[in-house]
Amino acid sequence: MRLHFSLSNNIDIIPFDYQYRLLGVFQKWMEKNELHNKISLYSFGWLKGGIQKSNGYDFQNGAKWFISFWDEQIGKQIVFNAMRDPYLFNGLKVKDIIIQEEPQFSEKEIFYCSSPIFIRKYDENKKAIHLTWEDTESDYLLTETLKRKLKIANLSNDIKVSYDRNFSNPKTKLVKIKDIKCRAVMCPIKIEGNPEAIKFAWNVGIGHSTGSGFGAIY
Repeated sequence: MRLHFSLSNNIDIIPFDYQYRLLGVFQKWMEKNELHNKISLYSFGWLKGGIQKSNGYDFQNGAKWFISFWDEQIGKQIVFNAMRDPYLFNGLKVKDIIIQEEPQFSEKEIFYCSSPIFIRKYDENKKAIHLTWEDTESDYLLTETLKRKLKIANLSNDIKVSYDRNFSNPKTKLVKIKDIKCRAVMCPIKIEGNPEAIKFAWNVGIGHSTGSGFGAIY
């Protein structure tokens, strides 16, 4: 289930590191839900439609945003709370919400990023290492992360995830959430396997920290 939000124009410039503000809105609409403390079976993209300025983004004609859920009941809760409290930040408000059901997928699909994909591992000193498409382990870790979520949802884990290395212009992006910096990737993703598992991935996102605004795909 995917919720598409049409937002008003902003009043103040939106700072470049606005991701944590989206996270705050998402958590506000989720209220005190037990899902906060569980592995994320949801994802949300970044704002679309802005014009880049020297100090941030300006959404003169409004913004577009989406949130996806595997559990439709959570989606209904978000709709209710967004209608009751439509304000986001910097003047952005919800004008309209469209509910999109999951498309039908084949056994091999390519998706693009609505928010950068974040994947990490830890060395022997428990230091986090952030991986990109250049790291040989990244595809394995992306696949295993999705398989863990599929297991929680009691779905087939017949799935393989990889970066589309035929894409000519992959980029890394340093994303700051409050005081934490994460190096993430903007690169299309190939997913092969059970169509139901691919549908699940379309909702929950790819990689780590999808509940914090990483790894949303379309």
